[in-house]
Amino acid sequence: MIISRTPFRVSFFGGGSDYPTWYQEHGGAVIGTAINKYCYLTVRNLPPFFEHKHRIVYSKVELPSTINEIEHPAVKAVLKVFEQHTGIEIQHQADLPARSGLGSSSSFTVGLINAIKAMRGEITSPNYLTEKAIDIEQNIIKEHVGSQDQCWAAHGGTNFIEFTTSGKINVTPLIMQNATEEMLNSHIMLFFTGLSRIASNIACKKIENLNQREEQVIKMTHMAYQARDLLQSSHCDIRDLGGMLRESWDLKKQLADEITNGEINELYQLAIAAGAYGGKLLGAGGGGFMMFLAPPEKHQAIKERLNKLIYVDVKTGACGSKIVMYEPNGFY
Repeated sequence: MIISRTPFRVSFFGGGSDYPTWYQEHGGAVIGTAINKYCYLTVRNLPPFFEHKHRIVYSKVELPSTINEIEHPAVKAVLKVFEQHTGIEIQHQADLPARSGLGSSSSFTVGLINAIKAMRGEITSPNYLTEKAIDIEQNIIKEHVGSQDQCWAAHGGTNFIEFTTSGKINVTPLIMQNATEEMLNSHIMLFFTGLSRIASNIACKKIENLNQREEQVIKMTHMAYQARDLLQSSHCDIRDLGGMLRESWDLKKQLADEITNGEINELYQLAIAAGAYGGKLLGAGGGGFMMFLAPPEKHQAIKERLNKLIYVDVKTGACGSKIVMYEPNGFY
């Protein structure tokens, strides 16, 4: 039995510039962090005693006889790419709900690749996991996804990620003062809106609008560089970062009408009125998680204002995808 553990992520700045159609022409950059909430995938060879050949367990249970019968797009694509001929059982568990703006679909893909390779006795690097996951999601499944989520899932950490016009992706860990890292962890707040959505559908609208929103995307990309310099400075003021988040959120809302709605805007204003420096809706938009930066003494007031939402305590800088159980000979 093999179990992989792969982190979810929080993206701070630069979202939108990580779509290939954008960065292959303009370049791009994002800054963010992997968090200590994870996707777990258990993989084992399935004994040949059943009518079905494979067993796939996630929000539903699939019992296909062939890979072509598998409905889950990532599972089907990964098993085809890696030419899985023997029966296999895959079970998915997660700390947080899917389709919530935390890069969960890429965490799933990266974690599954990692587990499949480990089951075959092969070690994978973060760069390999990133490249394979991007290829599967963008070119095989043809999801409307960017290229940052796969990086966080594979590499973990708090990073500055550059996307070059040649297609090369550079992942650079942020070198922060201990006080800055502690301040970031003490100020970050995460709330689940209860609204799930298919990120690819909203992302499709954003991609269609990128060329018409060039000014906004360039500004958002520039803010990733500003945030990198601020977080790596010797005197980082979290209030400046919060103010940048408010500005970035205003820009992000202009990328597509589906990114926000009246309910989300109202929740955002309640948090700001209660003392948050700034925040944003994570991921493609339309629902999922909202993230705020706020002084610790204001956290209780913000929780009370947003008492209809589920608060999730998180820490930044989690490790990238790893194998947490490796018992390759314990199948049957």
